[in-house]
Amino acid sequence: MTTIAIEQAGKYEGQEVTLKGWLYNLRESGKLLFPIFRDGTGIIQGVCALKENPGAFESLKGLTQESSVIVAGKIRAEKRAPGGYEIGVTKIQIVQKVSESTPFPIQLKEHGVDFLLDQRHLWIRTPRQAAILRVRAEAIRAAREFMDGQGYTIADAPMFTPAACEGTSTLFEVNYIDDQKAYLTQSGQLYAEALAMALGKVYTFGPTFRAEKSKTRRHLTEFWMLEPEAAYVEIDEIMALGEGLVSAIVQGVLKNKPRELETLKRDTSKLENVKPPFPRISYEEAVAVLNKNGNPAKFGDDFGGDEETIISSSIRPPCAHPSLPHLHQSFLHAAGRPAPRTGPRFRHDCPGRLRRNHRRQPAHSRLRFAAEAPARTQPAGRVLPVVSRPAALRKRAAFRFRHGPGAHRRLDLRHRTHSRGDSLPSHDLPRVSLGRGSSAFFPLFPQSGI
Repeated sequence: MTTIAIEQAGKYEGQEVTLKGWLYNLRESGKLLFPIFRDGTGIIQGVCALKENPGAFESLKGLTQESSVIVAGKIRAEKRAPGGYEIGVTKIQIVQKVSESTPFPIQLKEHGVDFLLDQRHLWIRTPRQAAILRVRAEAIRAAREFMDGQGYTIADAPMFTPAACEGTSTLFEVNYIDDQKAYLTQSGQLYAEALAMALGKVYTFGPTFRAEKSKTRRHLTEFWMLEPEAAYVEIDEIMALGEGLVSAIVQGVLKNKPRELETLKRDTSKLENVKPPFPRISYEEAVAVLNKNGNPAKFGDDFGGDEETIISSSIRPPCAHPSLPHLHQSFLHAAGRPAPRTGPRFRHDCPGRLRRNHRRQPAHSRLRFAAEAPARTQPAGRVLPVVSRPAALRKRAAFRFRHGPGAHRRLDLRHRTHSRGDSLPSHDLPRVSLGRGSSAFFPLFPQSGI
């Protein structure tokens, strides 16, 4: 007899098959039993009659939830059943029965989030949580397939780092060998920058850690992030890459995981519209949209959650902001052309920030100029700092500029400093190479609170 996965049931209609899995639920109706089985690929309803199969009926009757079973029977179509098919149970083998004294704790009723998180290892057995994990796996597959198809090489960055990459307030400190201090990585960006000068186009894709206590969707202690780095690309190429990546992920999930999306009750009509090119508006246009909707934003303001919601509600999401003010950029970001007050740095909103990107400053003279000066007065008279903390940067950072092969420049970061000028609490940063390239991050797949 053929052993199949539940998701394959439709291919074996009218045939005798064997299923291996667990009892998800059991409903009794006199001399009929209606068990529901799961095997990790889906769920299927079973039917067992006392008159036709008394042995199987007695084995199933009173069986506890999540008991391990091997079931044999014939697959038949049934529109009312989950998935549209059911199995007529003829034989059942009880591999392991859950004790009645310590039953499976997650019953088919509403439970509080705190209780479910305490039982996280069991909660993932439920259909919704399993569907989320399968969608996550498909998103990872689609993302890697797209990036590989664009000529990018994946590279793994270390999980332990000697210094911060995104600010010292969210570092997880670890006791390292010989009483040294190390930190869980905040980003693979610094390693990817060096790798891009060796391989041209690279990306890292792995766990990222932030010591943030908030439980909101915007603050996660652990998530997986995809970060491309490439040399000799301009902002339009970076934006096209981002649009293609987001679309590839969404369309891949739509194509390959429709049943999971149905389980999650997602409106797929909105997802079907996630195709490039995305609407693009300038920073100034975004400010105008906010003002039109009663938000008092002005030039130089950064956009938070409220602003992102207004913009993405007014324009078909995802939408892109191709430029942002220098007020919110670190010194290694290039200035815009023809608008010097903004730079080639953008983000996608849909609603909420989906991703962000920028083009590096390629000229070493401009990098030196930014590192030595605390602020520059723009033509309009607004003082927009080029570096977040210029004083700390001037005191703590020593830069050595060298001409490398070709047109790019290499910048060696020494002492405890970050590109934004934040002081760092650990050892010197390793040497990184910056060229006329791009940087991006795609925060995907939170590990907690799924």
